[in-house]
Amino acid sequence: MKISIVIPALNEEAGIVKVLSDIPKQRLNQLGYDLEVIVVDNGSTDRTAEIATKNGARVIPQPLRGYGNAYKMGFAKATGDIIATGDADSTYPFSDLPRILDIMHKTEADFVTTDRLSTLDPKAMTFSHVFGNWLLSITTRILFRWPFKDSQSGMWIFKASIWQSLEVLSPGMPFSQELKVEAWHKGFKCIEVPITYGVRLGEVKLNTIKDGFGNIWQLVKKRMTISRTRSHVDQDLTDPDLTFA
Repeated sequence: MKISIVIPALNEEAGIVKVLSDIPKQRLNQLGYDLEVIVVDNGSTDRTAEIATKNGARVIPQPLRGYGNAYKMGFAKATGDIIATGDADSTYPFSDLPRILDIMHKTEADFVTTDRLSTLDPKAMTFSHVFGNWLLSITTRILFRWPFKDSQSGMWIFKASIWQSLEVLSPGMPFSQELKVEAWHKGFKCIEVPITYGVRLGEVKLNTIKDGFGNIWQLVKKRMTISRTRSHVDQDLTDPDLTFA
């Protein structure tokens, strides 16, 4: 079994060394996992790519800016049976991978998302970001009957085989919520695991108002798309030519 850890990065030289050093490579190898670490350089103008390469990562350039674009490139290049993700700013605990993989195996889950909010350290996220995450998570639960607590977490662990079945279109920040909604909507077994979210290293790039409204609009569009698809399916099932004996 091989794991591909995919990390998008844009000017993250302040945190990339710690992120890569926190990956429990030896422990994962002991558990029988081969490992590749991919850093997708999304147009950095600092030493992110150079530092990542020196610390053992495979660096793949993605000049087309956007969080979703970076992940799509990383997933396309990944060769693992399982894909694990997280940011390059040291907020997500890659050290938890053995624990999460054990839970994934025992529950036979296809997709594991993570919950930052239940155990959140107030120092790790501003009040406006906490409120924004809460609002988006509630909206996702209402629109899609999605049962989990944190719709915006950027740490996911999933079987690489399901990626081709997911229609995730967003090039930017909404990619995270759309990926989860797609996995849930397509009927894959999804679970949520609590993690400890850390304090960010480096410059904050998230714009609470702009990105928040963008995410809400994407959720509404996604809901409309799913509703139209279901409507077309219902119409097709009433076609007499599709009646089964």
